[in-house]
Amino acid sequence: MSIRPVISEQLAQATMEGAGVKLHRAFGFQNPEQFDPFLLFDDFRNENPQDFEKGFPWHPHRGIETITYVLNGTVDHGDSLGNEGTLDAGSVQWMTAGSGILHQEMPKGNAQGQMHGFQLWANLPSSLKMTAPRYQDIEGKDIPVVIDDDGTTVKIIIGNFWGKSGPVDGIAADPQYLDIFIPAGVRKTLPVDTYRRAFAYVFEGSGQFKDASNPTGILVEKEFAGQEVNIRDQSGNRTLVQFGTGSEISVQAGSAGVRFLLVSGAPIQEPVAWHGPIVMNTREEIMQAMSDLKNDTFIKPNH
Repeated sequence: MSIRPVISEQLAQATMEGAGVKLHRAFGFQNPEQFDPFLLFDDFRNENPQDFEKGFPWHPHRGIETITYVLNGTVDHGDSLGNEGTLDAGSVQWMTAGSGILHQEMPKGNAQGQMHGFQLWANLPSSLKMTAPRYQDIEGKDIPVVIDDDGTTVKIIIGNFWGKSGPVDGIAADPQYLDIFIPAGVRKTLPVDTYRRAFAYVFEGSGQFKDASNPTGILVEKEFAGQEVNIRDQSGNRTLVQFGTGSEISVQAGSAGVRFLLVSGAPIQEPVAWHGPIVMNTREEIMQAMSDLKNDTFIKPNH
């Protein structure tokens, strides 16, 4: 067993998307190889309805999968294939856009006007870029939760963990997506597949992800040689933590405990051609997608 070193920490940056939704972006649209197979991660958290109620009107996707996890409020969704529904608090939607889909997502606050959720984009390998679109809508009650003796709680959205399996399946990157809470003062070691890229995103409390064997937080590893990273003692709200290689991560919870998403996936290691919500392998494929949108052939009838 080997503890994964922390290779970088950064705060999510405020930005605006859709028709004027204020959110925080942890990563996206730059250096796609850094988080391969993942492309983008957004934290849409607001207590002011005017900052999110205009939502994300009709827009296309091709070549990727979008994963929406709702904590507070709801998200109404619909698409060009006639699918529609509502994601309630605690639920997850894993949408495989594949060959192409037009959809919209309209968030609504809870009784207090609060909205909180996350969206992650996962890349598809070239062999699946033009696969038929599909949805996996999972209600919160169907997502398994395991609780350890020390109070550590893990919600397993996808992947296997502590003998339980998440309900989302058939995903190209074979990812693991966990919602983890570690109580105040508890140090925990959590397994992560050695061959997957991994990151954590802290959204409640604070914790320390450094291992005692690497107290400075400066990585000395071949693939990141020469990079010195300033790692804070405590990773707090809206902090993205990226890990190097290893089979486990180490977390020391702060005085209020720490809650974070732990996400990992197998790198695809293919060229990335990116134009907004369309991600292919070549510029020619992007141009074809633009032509399909213009000529109303973006949605494939056989799908």
